[in-house]
Amino acid sequence: MAHNYYSPKKQNASAQLAAQEDGPRQGREIPQAAPQTDDIPVIDLNAYLSTAADGSPSETALAECNKVAECFHRYGIILIRDPRVNMSDNDTYIDLMEEYFADVGDRFYANETISDIKPEFHYQVGATPEFIEKARNHSEKLSALNLAPEDTPESPLEPVLDAKWRFMWKIGERPDGASDDFPAVKPERYPDWEDKMNTWGGKLHSAIFTVAEMAAIGMGVEKSAFTSRMEGGAHLLAPTGSDLVKNDIGAIFAGFHYDISFMTIHGKSRYPGLFVWTRDWKKKAVKIPEGCLLIQSGTSFEHITGGYVLSGFHEVVYTEATKEAVKRRAQQFEALGINRRQWRVSSTMFTHFRNDVDIGPMAELSHLYTPDQAAQ
Repeated sequence: MAHNYYSPKKQNASAQLAAQEDGPRQGREIPQAAPQTDDIPVIDLNAYLSTAADGSPSETALAECNKVAECFHRYGIILIRDPRVNMSDNDTYIDLMEEYFADVGDRFYANETISDIKPEFHYQVGATPEFIEKARNHSEKLSALNLAPEDTPESPLEPVLDAKWRFMWKIGERPDGASDDFPAVKPERYPDWEDKMNTWGGKLHSAIFTVAEMAAIGMGVEKSAFTSRMEGGAHLLAPTGSDLVKNDIGAIFAGFHYDISFMTIHGKSRYPGLFVWTRDWKKKAVKIPEGCLLIQSGTSFEHITGGYVLSGFHEVVYTEATKEAVKRRAQQFEALGINRRQWRVSSTMFTHFRNDVDIGPMAELSHLYTPDQAAQ
């Protein structure tokens, strides 16, 4: 599917780093010409969460709902600030995944049998090694678009296997008898794994459901229009990890692709490298403000809105900016006496509609699209 146990000592080291700053594989040098996402507004969920006792949103909340709908339409992404999400939870989670990916990667390449890897379940639970996932081929679309050099993907036209690991963990309940409700994988070396995965995944799940309500209101339909279809969906916490020592500038961590999900949500990564394309096919380097989360719309969202929502393309690449961040963090590690491998972790979660949901254009949203748009 393209999308889709750490010690207290290490946790304290991360806190120190946070206080300090608000054989490699060789590749091409990546130009840093792409503008950042600074022009995309941050949506504050607090106004909506503080709605009146009768459930009617305030004028401020309605304005934020309209911004949600407009951002999904124009950009295919939104940036949110959710008062229920403490960013220290994101740091704790990334600490966990950095250690896990480093450990499982070392054991994998030492030819140990890794029981966390479940190809028999199509990698929909547990670990997926690097160089398994690969983006679809979009060379015809790119050739037809004839993008300017600064808007062209760094991913090769002929997709390559992604230099990233992934771990899949189910969030929420599935309907009885769901064919893809596989048993969870709990790594033996991490006794608090389930608690930490569910804690972070639960926060992302709550944020997505709130944004889905806001999007519905902003698009002029009942607030439950999307969330009622999400209940029982295959929501997957699916963090990725890429080794920043073994890889180097030009490595493709996630080739040029779109997500098939309803929405995909991420916390802030410690290293840059994510690029998105907006509706006008302008490439932007994603910069998540401190304390915020990033949400991207997938093709299920685009289809059900008749094309009003943009399911934007994106890629993750090891860039010059990534390299500079690696150097800065290495200096900080040295100053603090920390011995830790650097991995680029993305605390990603995919959210989906239930399998029985028709994702054809909703009639209730026909005021947002033309018949021609819906037919595409």
